[in-house]
Amino acid sequence: MSELLSLINHKLVHMNSHKSFLIESALLNKEGTLGTHGELVILTGTHTGRSANDKYVVVTEKTEKKIWWDNNIHKMSEEVFELLKKDVIEYLKEQKELYFSERSIGSTDFYSLGIEFISNLASAALFSQYMFKDYLGTSHHDYFKILHAPDFILDPKKYGTRTETVIVTCFKTKMTIIVGTKYAGEIKKSMFSTMNFILPDYGILPMHSGANQNSRNESFVFFGLSGTGKTTLSTDEGLQLIGDDEHGLSSNGIFNFEGGCYAKTSKLSFDTEPAIYKASTQFASFLENVYLSEDRSKINFFDDSLSENGRASYPLSFIDDRVESGVGKIPQNIFYLSADAFGVLPPVCLLNDKQASDYFKLGYSAKLAGTEIGIKSPVATFSSCFGAPFMLCYPEVYSQLLNNFISQFGIKVWLINTGWYGGSYGKGERFSLSMTRSIIREIQQNNLKGCEFTIDEVFNLNIPKSVKGIDSKLLIPQNAWKNKEEYFKIARGLAASFEVQLSKLK
Repeated sequence: MSELLSLINHKLVHMNSHKSFLIESALLNKEGTLGTHGELVILTGTHTGRSANDKYVVVTEKTEKKIWWDNNIHKMSEEVFELLKKDVIEYLKEQKELYFSERSIGSTDFYSLGIEFISNLASAALFSQYMFKDYLGTSHHDYFKILHAPDFILDPKKYGTRTETVIVTCFKTKMTIIVGTKYAGEIKKSMFSTMNFILPDYGILPMHSGANQNSRNESFVFFGLSGTGKTTLSTDEGLQLIGDDEHGLSSNGIFNFEGGCYAKTSKLSFDTEPAIYKASTQFASFLENVYLSEDRSKINFFDDSLSENGRASYPLSFIDDRVESGVGKIPQNIFYLSADAFGVLPPVCLLNDKQASDYFKLGYSAKLAGTEIGIKSPVATFSSCFGAPFMLCYPEVYSQLLNNFISQFGIKVWLINTGWYGGSYGKGERFSLSMTRSIIREIQQNNLKGCEFTIDEVFNLNIPKSVKGIDSKLLIPQNAWKNKEEYFKIARGLAASFEVQLSKLK
């Protein structure tokens, strides 16, 4: 018997159940409803996104100096963790039935982690089966356990926590506990964070990135924060998807951590994202906080009344054009995706080695007016390594690994602005998905090899003088602005904020 099952010792545990059983159980337990095409549609209540301020790591000799605590990671003592674990186990024992899954993360050829997951929610077990890979038994490098009890009532005074929600990992006992939130992304990201802590010791760079491969078996990596186009651009027609969110880079190539995708559904349509739309709207796909009409005849991805963070989860097998092994060659081209709402970055530029390191540490994008209370104009947002909330070690650890790979293998790094041009958000226009795809496809087809570049006078970036099918006026940011004086004022202000942010990371 597994260690986790031994701890809980419940009389009714459904073991590694088929997805049809889990969907049926979720419906019977009123966890969700059946969608138009047979999707399982779940509402997560007050938590429609990650609880970014409720992340904890247990302080031990191993973690005390290695964890980047200033990165909004709270400390929990071993004693408090053991108390919480005991109470959560008692809670799970009291539930009518439990759902247990054995899964894997990573690749045995690089690094793999065995996962034991248990929850009182059938829908959560389904999600774990989609997002993680088939269990590989004794072939793993190590093992982790997840206790998932979203309805557990936590008393913050008893455990010394901020709120009733806690996502805490103990690397000593190799266990994560998730309570107080039904948002499924916490399951996925808790294990991504675990991999991010472990892999640097193996010389592997964990990446918050999408990845795909062309017909020549050349692979490409897409770094980007949520909303910058990472999933959309890596799931492109004519290329094979390696994965849409979490990968590792080693001297032997890249590998996907996951067995599925967790795509944003806001404004999802067949016309713009056919592969993702098809995967999201078929029998047994998992939809989270997506609008479903009362008669269940219509799913409306353009209705964000439930959440702007609606999601679809599905196994990679739902994507026709994919690399089944989840493994690719070392990429020769890496893309940093930034949705610049100030409208001052070029749509494409080639970074030198120092810029590749700096922009990786910055992880720049922008928050839009209206996305948060009090935001009336674009605000620069930074997330080191394009995934700071999940990067438990200091940015320099990951940056140095990337620098080594770029130097060793001659990797080119491109900064792609998927945001605005001709003015800031509200005044300018957003680069179309088709335009961004055209630029990336030109790079993937090696059509920018040997092209001439011009130097941007504010950011010192190398901008191609011409890209097939793209108006050359749009390649130089200030040329698309009517008010050049306003452009330079905003651009220099953003450049200055870059310098300030980099100084904080030294």
